[in-house]
Amino acid sequence: MTEKIQQQAIVPDELDGLRFDRIAVQLFPDFSRARLQSWIKSGALRVDGQQGKPSDALAPDMRLSVNVELEQHSEWQPQSIALHIVHEDAAIIVVNKPAGLVVHPGAGQAAGTLANALLHHCSELAAVPRAGIVHRLDKNTSGLLVIAKTLSAHQRLVQQLQQRTVKRQYIAVVHGSPPAQGKVDAALGRHPVQRKKMAVRKSGGKPAITHFTTLQRFTTATLLRLHLETGRTHQIRVHMASIGHALVGDPVYGARPGGGAAINAELRKAINAFSRQALHAQKLGLQHPQTGQLSQWEAELPADLADLLSSLRAAEANA
Repeated sequence: MTEKIQQQAIVPDELDGLRFDRIAVQLFPDFSRARLQSWIKSGALRVDGQQGKPSDALAPDMRLSVNVELEQHSEWQPQSIALHIVHEDAAIIVVNKPAGLVVHPGAGQAAGTLANALLHHCSELAAVPRAGIVHRLDKNTSGLLVIAKTLSAHQRLVQQLQQRTVKRQYIAVVHGSPPAQGKVDAALGRHPVQRKKMAVRKSGGKPAITHFTTLQRFTTATLLRLHLETGRTHQIRVHMASIGHALVGDPVYGARPGGGAAINAELRKAINAFSRQALHAQKLGLQHPQTGQLSQWEAELPADLADLLSSLRAAEANA
């Protein structure tokens, strides 16, 4: 199955003398520069009917034309898996991912993922990179994700993520008592020894910034609201652990509470019983890739996290 793309555009006066590939990015904003460059090299994107080079300087009134067929070549297979769809239109799908669902196939997980479910729900996603998935959540993090249904929506969402204009707000329960609010600005990269883990890196890491605000304190845990400026792998989990406030239930970066008079049996039981990182992507805000309107969605707390908070509040009241 293929999707045929045929578009034309005229070089305006203000782009006189610029490179072919740079002008193409301006005139065909629905596609990435890398894709446009590959089309120029293959002859699928021409100037005045002739094949050119990405570095060619163009003049006003030249006609650029795209004529290409995109193969739907996704190696991921559709699977009938229930989806909690918060919003869907012609350009995007917003889903509330449950904890335990992997976002896309990878090593040791060939199927049973969100990507497989999306391809079953919307077969057109086979023509979009990575089945339209432009950002991800860890397997055991719940909450909101946006999926692009078209190439143009995909390109515009990726641009927003790169420009850090997508708003992502999380709810988390962490160990200890962090400040009322704070900012963690620490580069992240692969752990130097344990390669499956991420770590704060003084050199060789990528910039990462997390903001947090305290919503409620318990005896040995705190409910936080967090938002990200960047979206690095395990960012919230690593950042909070790095300042001594790992997420409750985090099997990789966290720790179970110890004994002592500071924590009663009910509270210890509630925290130890939570079997995943206590993290939920609660709100998602972005500029709609088709209409340009600012849009925001919110997902209520999942049952397990709501139960944890109820247990913490009950234990606090009975302390």
